[in-house]
Amino acid sequence: MLHTPHPPTPRSRPRSRRRLRAAALLASAVSVCLVAASAPPAPLGVGDRLYPHLGNPGYDVAAYDLSFTYSGSNTKPLKAVTTIDARTTADLNRVNLDFAHGTVDSVEVDGEPADFGTAGEDLVVTPEDPLDEGEWTRITVRHSSDPVYPEDRQGGWVRTADGLAMANQADVAHLVFPCNDHPSDKARFTFRVTAPDGLTAVANGLPTGVDRSGGSTTWTYRTQHPMATELAQVSIGRSTVLHRAGPHGLPVRDVVPTKHRAALEPWLKKTPDQIAWMEKKVGRYPFETYGLLMADATTGFELETQTLSLFERELFTEPAYPKWYVESIMVHELAHQWFGNSVGPGTWSDLWLNEGHATWYEALYAEETADKPMAARMKAAYGASDRWRTAGGPPAAPKPPKNGSKTGIFRANVYDGAALVLYALRQEIGRPAFERLEAAWVGRHRDGTATTSDFVRLAAEISGRDLGDFFQAWLYGEKTPPMPGHPDWKPTATEQAPASQKAHGE
Repeated sequence: MLHTPHPPTPRSRPRSRRRLRAAALLASAVSVCLVAASAPPAPLGVGDRLYPHLGNPGYDVAAYDLSFTYSGSNTKPLKAVTTIDARTTADLNRVNLDFAHGTVDSVEVDGEPADFGTAGEDLVVTPEDPLDEGEWTRITVRHSSDPVYPEDRQGGWVRTADGLAMANQADVAHLVFPCNDHPSDKARFTFRVTAPDGLTAVANGLPTGVDRSGGSTTWTYRTQHPMATELAQVSIGRSTVLHRAGPHGLPVRDVVPTKHRAALEPWLKKTPDQIAWMEKKVGRYPFETYGLLMADATTGFELETQTLSLFERELFTEPAYPKWYVESIMVHELAHQWFGNSVGPGTWSDLWLNEGHATWYEALYAEETADKPMAARMKAAYGASDRWRTAGGPPAAPKPPKNGSKTGIFRANVYDGAALVLYALRQEIGRPAFERLEAAWVGRHRDGTATTSDFVRLAAEISGRDLGDFFQAWLYGEKTPPMPGHPDWKPTATEQAPASQKAHGE
């Protein structure tokens, strides 16, 4: 879903009711409309099979402007202002935003005060005048953003040793800021982060300004490409920003705890060559910058936040992790910039396209640079695949998360289980056609969203073959089909983990 790069500034609407509909409206229909308008607020959603209450119908966000004021303590709420520019796709008496962890002080719609209330995890906004389909509107919410969460609902802010970072995947961006929290609605972002002097703030995209005043500094960043809410990133801490050049002069910037800068540099300098390696596989890097954010925090995962991937510092400073393994995880998050970020999932059931591809290039990099054969990893995955499907569902129809767990859909079936599907596809259509498919996929859907059906259609187009039965079995079957070219591969009776040893790339 593409968005207008620069949405028109919404104009204040005249204080008049929506134009009259056809005079022949039945009285009963009018009565229904009035009841609907006065009904209590209700939580909505876009009907995602795995997260049915995420997202909201009736509008398409084009841009977010997020302002955060950080006090210097990562246990205190941040003062925040979220401004949303959106185009309505239906007539709306109310606008539902996802927001569930913070205090709302006020809401304005096109500069006029609006009523608001809550329903479930929605902030329900009622403008003075209803919105017509096709209108541009600007919604401004003044609120707090609280980095402290209950144990059973961990949120998007990650508290680090010296500040904060974000990890919003899959369904917790709306615990940080009001939004349309579904990956199908991508938008451009502007971030304005104010913090006490001595701290450094960094966000997705490129810096556009630094303003110092009265003992604090405001850092402004802006993305040049649309982004899903789950990929937003803000880092605040005692950090150093390191700059280097990537392929074609691409700005590469890394954000590291200042005291660990020297220890991390040997890893960081590998990024430009890794970008070049990925470009040879699938084409030009899709964004305006890239880099690693090294968080002094224990998260249990790494995360592909757009243009600035989040990593646990200990991944690089813990000697137990082999060098080849750490480098392959770096490539996993880098590959996500193409697969999952530039080409976003249409629904969360399409997650296998994100994680399967990132795992594929992680494994391919280990094969080509560290002599870790792809076939050996895939054979081990094949052995475990039936158990993964039983536990988590087939790759393209994962089971819903249990008890609302935000990491509940990130199971082995969408990592190595989904990479196994790609390996089977390469075996089925041949390496040249597979490589053309990969490049065509990220080229055709750049800056948009795409679904499993889109991938199936493109694979048929590129290969010149009807692959419907192949994909039906591999993506949706309860049991793993025979592997083309490897009739000797069989399910194993006990768990035999592939080469990936650590949760990553949520």
